[in-house]
Amino acid sequence: MFNDSTALRNVAVLGATGSIGTSALDVIARHPDRLRATVLAGGSNVDALLALCVRHRPTHAVIAETSRYAALRDGLSAAGLDTQAHAGNEAIDALAAGDDCDTVIAAIVGAAGLSSTLAAARAGKRLLLANKESLVLAGELLMRAARESGARIIPIDSEHNAIFQCLPDEANRETLRRIVLTASGGPFRGWCREDLAAVTPAQAVAHPRWSMGPKISADSATLMNKGLEVIEAHHLFGMPPDRIEVLVHPQSLVHSLVEFVDGSTLAQLGLPDMRTALAVGLAWPQRIESGVERLDLLTQRRLDFEAPDLDAFPCLALAFRALRAGGTAPAVLNAANEIAVSAFLQGRVGFLAIPALVEEVLAALPPQTADTLDTLLDADAQARRIASKVAATMTIGA
Repeated sequence: MFNDSTALRNVAVLGATGSIGTSALDVIARHPDRLRATVLAGGSNVDALLALCVRHRPTHAVIAETSRYAALRDGLSAAGLDTQAHAGNEAIDALAAGDDCDTVIAAIVGAAGLSSTLAAARAGKRLLLANKESLVLAGELLMRAARESGARIIPIDSEHNAIFQCLPDEANRETLRRIVLTASGGPFRGWCREDLAAVTPAQAVAHPRWSMGPKISADSATLMNKGLEVIEAHHLFGMPPDRIEVLVHPQSLVHSLVEFVDGSTLAQLGLPDMRTALAVGLAWPQRIESGVERLDLLTQRRLDFEAPDLDAFPCLALAFRALRAGGTAPAVLNAANEIAVSAFLQGRVGFLAIPALVEEVLAALPPQTADTLDTLLDADAQARRIASKVAATMTIGA
């Protein structure tokens, strides 16, 4: 386990070519005396991964798409790098659990990031968690693995990182009244349900505050992203659903709030930039420069809050329903949503089809006890099969 705050921290960045990965590498590069990227993992974009390797010179580079191994190996050789090439998800898992890193940034999008996240947790690593699906699909298993190995999980999405900062380690959960997650409202805040029928994928991924990948941006537009965060908060902080709330906060400056039984409410504020949370995760309990500008409240002038519109954005309510149902329901919710969002981004179904499809799949697969990973993966696979069939019957105007 890594305990010396003055020692060099060796970091594996899983999902290095994505938006979170590139933000993490920006923070790492600012502190060469404290941080080093030793493992970089990407999906299929070899050129992007090679460019990162040239700049950061990791010990290992791994591409998930096995057919791209030769291109990665030859590209590293042509660049004159000693970086070792690897390919496949098993290689990512092994590197996440291996001796060449003590810290793992889990930023692979979707259920594909689950196995490497679990591998890092079981190996007792400091785990900077950006992969929502690891907690949504297998939250109980992941938290149990972390407890058993002594792994330190630090969430690096802005909302949970804010709660992490506001909640002392020694805090008695009985002293908490509630956790309040904030949501920007996405690009369609204030739109009514009828207006959303004609939304295009390009509109949905144009987030007003954050620069994110298309899937996460689409989830933000439907508020499913916030629903998944509610499920995450339940696992990360041991809070029941009725003590987790969501407020829409369009300025995205207050990232979350923690309310205590004595009437105190603590909030974490900052500009909407993932590098703040990444810097917290990489250096905690110390603080390091992140590259993020200071927050000037006099310039911002106002902070607005409003209740989410669950009629226009029912995905948030569906997530709460799945959390209360428990068992395999969150896994089914997540899988159905991935299929629905993919179909929407490909132009095969309409925006309003996303919650409709998720609701139909939840109804088709009653929750089962989620006591093993195989059970959860089976529920995930079933949900994907049903969701794909349902999506094929839907029309663009759905």
